[in-house]
Amino acid sequence: QVQLVESGGGLVQAGGSLRLSCAASGRTFSRYHMGWFRQAPGKEREFVARISASGGSTIYADSVKDRFTISRDNAKNTVYLQIDSLKPEDTAVYYCAASAKLWPPRSGDYDYWGQGIQVTVSS
Repeated sequence: QVQLVESGGGLVQAGGSLRLSCAASGRTFSRYHMGWFRQAPGKEREFVARISASGGSTIYADSVKDRFTISRDNAKNTVYLQIDSLKPEDTAVYYCAASAKLWPPRSGDYDYWGQGIQVTVSS
């Protein structure tokens, strides 16, 4: 069992930056590929970024790959999402998730999810 807790969200002006963190419980964090997803009001949840268990491989959604950076620190059981040049359309609830499936996991292959954290970008 893995529990995930996101932090670092909030209200920020367009053009600003945020770093989201997702802390995982348990001693097997380094075995899981991790992903970030988001869900904007009235929209379906969408994939944002994923990182392999070792941290050596990353994949981004085309819409964010020039502004978002996913990273992880396995010693701290934490995955991060650095968001730069924030836009109002980045407003959403952001979720981290863990997958024990083969790399790269599909969006339906995540076994554990955090509760989500709100990011609001004002124009």
